[in-house]
Amino acid sequence: MVLDKSVSERRRAEASTAGSRQESPGELWDCVKKAAFIIGSGILFLAAFGNSLTWHLQRFWGASGDFWQNLWTKVHLAFEGHDAALFYLGTMLAPTVMFWVFNGLLLLVDTTGKPSFITRYRIQEDKNNPVDPTKLRQAVKTVLFNHFFISGPMVVVVYHLMSWRGGACGPELPTFHWALMELAVFSMVEEIMFYYSHRLFHHPSLYKHYHKQHHEWTAPVGIVCIYAHPLEHVISNLMPVVAGPVILGSHITTTSMWYCLALVSTTISHCGYHLPFLPSPEFHDFHHLRFTQCFGVFGVLDRLHGTDSKFRQTKQYERHTLLTSLTPLTQSIPDSPKKCQ
Repeated sequence: MVLDKSVSERRRAEASTAGSRQESPGELWDCVKKAAFIIGSGILFLAAFGNSLTWHLQRFWGASGDFWQNLWTKVHLAFEGHDAALFYLGTMLAPTVMFWVFNGLLLLVDTTGKPSFITRYRIQEDKNNPVDPTKLRQAVKTVLFNHFFISGPMVVVVYHLMSWRGGACGPELPTFHWALMELAVFSMVEEIMFYYSHRLFHHPSLYKHYHKQHHEWTAPVGIVCIYAHPLEHVISNLMPVVAGPVILGSHITTTSMWYCLALVSTTISHCGYHLPFLPSPEFHDFHHLRFTQCFGVFGVLDRLHGTDSKFRQTKQYERHTLLTSLTPLTQSIPDSPKKCQ
């Protein structure tokens, strides 16, 4: 009887495992479709926004012909013979200003705990209310070092690589649709390179020496998106972002736009607030909370490798969506009541 029961239980377990394996391709396909929808929606939005903005600018200034090409021609002529200066302005100055303006606003909220119409969207409601000033100062020092002494030299290397490819600061702008295609390719390259390099840094032999520093923040804030050991910053933060433009030999304008988008995206992923009409940061916030889940950007590779299995059983997964109302998701999808012991 005991033997029969054991065999029966084992068969049920095997059947359950087989069932879950049969479901995984469907789940993976569902994740691929979700990622495609997000990327596709973003491309369509950018296309519509770009065309609309161009039309309004042409109407407002009375520009004729291609407004953006005419504007770029003026800039290109102003920097004629100084491609390096033009490249550095586009890939250093513009993304740096974007990063610090955005994070400056978030730091005001993090350090003061106000205004309440922002803090009510905090993901981990009992954390960073307000943020620890000593811990924050240490993070800002590291971020400044990484930004200017690690990212800066990396951009210089990228400039020489792209100059060797030729055409990075050419007089002709890429077509709008080609630029969108490049942004989609950049996103896929970043997803692949970031997932595997990030997961590599979670290996015990590397984690304690390099990646543990980033995970000092179990409840992240925006500025800690590049709070990391310099080696990790190069391999896992910078290389996945710069690889796409180098591979495609992209124009400076597309590269600059991509750097700005990448910095804003990673800031949102770390900001700790699930704000209306912005991409959901629940995925990466959960990674900081649990460490062994959610290594990627879009989640496709996490679904493929099963590194989001625990995340998909949580309320955070239910909240991992675009918030289109003003009601915080912690209220509309509250945590399950804790069971009494």
